[in-house]
Amino acid sequence: MAFSVVVLAAGKGTRMKSSLPKVLHKVGGVPMVQRIINTVESMQASAVHLVYGHGGDQLQSTVSADNLNWCLQSEQLGTGHAVQQAADHVKDDEDVLILVGDAPLITQQTLQRLVAVKAACDLALLTVDLDDPTGMGRIVRGSDGNITAIVEHKDATEEQHRIKEINTGMMMMNGADLKRWLGNLSNDNAQGEYYLTDVIAMAAAEGKKIQAAQPDEVIEVEGVNNREHLAKLERALQKWQASALMHGGATLADPARVDIRGKVTTGQDVFIDVNAVFEGTVELGNNVVIGPNCLLKDCKIGDDVTIEANSMIEQAQVDSACTVGPYARLRPGAVMHKGAKVGNFVEMKKTVLGEGAKANHLTYLGDAVVGARANIGAGTITCNYDGVNKSKTVIGTNAFVGSNSSLVAPVEIGDGATVGAGSTITGDVDNDALAVARGRQRNIANWPRPQKK
Repeated sequence: MAFSVVVLAAGKGTRMKSSLPKVLHKVGGVPMVQRIINTVESMQASAVHLVYGHGGDQLQSTVSADNLNWCLQSEQLGTGHAVQQAADHVKDDEDVLILVGDAPLITQQTLQRLVAVKAACDLALLTVDLDDPTGMGRIVRGSDGNITAIVEHKDATEEQHRIKEINTGMMMMNGADLKRWLGNLSNDNAQGEYYLTDVIAMAAAEGKKIQAAQPDEVIEVEGVNNREHLAKLERALQKWQASALMHGGATLADPARVDIRGKVTTGQDVFIDVNAVFEGTVELGNNVVIGPNCLLKDCKIGDDVTIEANSMIEQAQVDSACTVGPYARLRPGAVMHKGAKVGNFVEMKKTVLGEGAKANHLTYLGDAVVGARANIGAGTITCNYDGVNKSKTVIGTNAFVGSNSSLVAPVEIGDGATVGAGSTITGDVDNDALAVARGRQRNIANWPRPQKK
């Protein structure tokens, strides 16, 4: 049966001490509520109804999804009131999955388990067993195992206090039932709020079958109340992701010191040293070695590549058998073909480095094409920006550019050409030619050195 989703995300999150709505704080590089939406989208939910309030403009400019419906809760009058804001968009003949927007680690596997439970009952709750459930609403069951109520801690009897199973606030039910029960909610309580949990008692009074599903890990249903909780969930997610990398064929020097803020795929026999950070979508081939303190973002790394310590690669492509670093930076548009090498303190931007080409030291290559087997000497720069426009430098196959050379674009260095060290090249160099563009050396004999006054 088709189902829709209601995500409750209207809270301000005062304890976060932030101008950012709580649900927009990131876990694994993704806003919490977006992570939840991504999960239910992968389950082909027919629609996602996002109940929002505080920071609505920020939410709407950040969160996106297909079939996303925005439901404003202008006053925060309880969880039942929040779901009421989405009720008009809920169909009678569909099931409705209700989730909380500050529990970002809920997994597709757990939600599918909840959906399966709902298929065999009238109302399905996501519950969890805690060693210490103090302060939490207890799940009360009848002799037949059917859930009959959720009792708040302060209202529970001594016997009910011994119950370990608690409510997570996530549940699933038929749309028509939900709307009927929401219409009967009352705010006749000390807080003057409408509680979604009251629908459990209504369902039980109607003789509905109420069952529960549970997550594999408690951390899946934990909400974020402050930045300490946020950090706890971040570490849990990183642990899961590190485990997935290792099961996929990667060796991690220390699984606790790798951060994945996106999606990483690896080939076999990959080695990742400590403090590696991955952002966006990163593909690693077979036998890739990543040194310590590297940052890789939205890039593709071929087989047998070594990335030395303290290197940064962003929106770049590194083909097989290349070497990068240490202390190298590949910026957007950088491409290294097979067997190419960039060494320490080399920066590339919108530059193609041909097969077997090398730039080993202290070099900037911007808006350039470097031919196969070319050698770029230490301290060489392509002067690609005149203050207004960017221009291109082309360096031919087997060319040799001496150290401390400045190539003022637009300029072309021919195949097999040589540029003498310390040259400033402003015009094209023919194939197999030598270009030397520097002041003539002048030696003055018996030069009197300055004396200290």
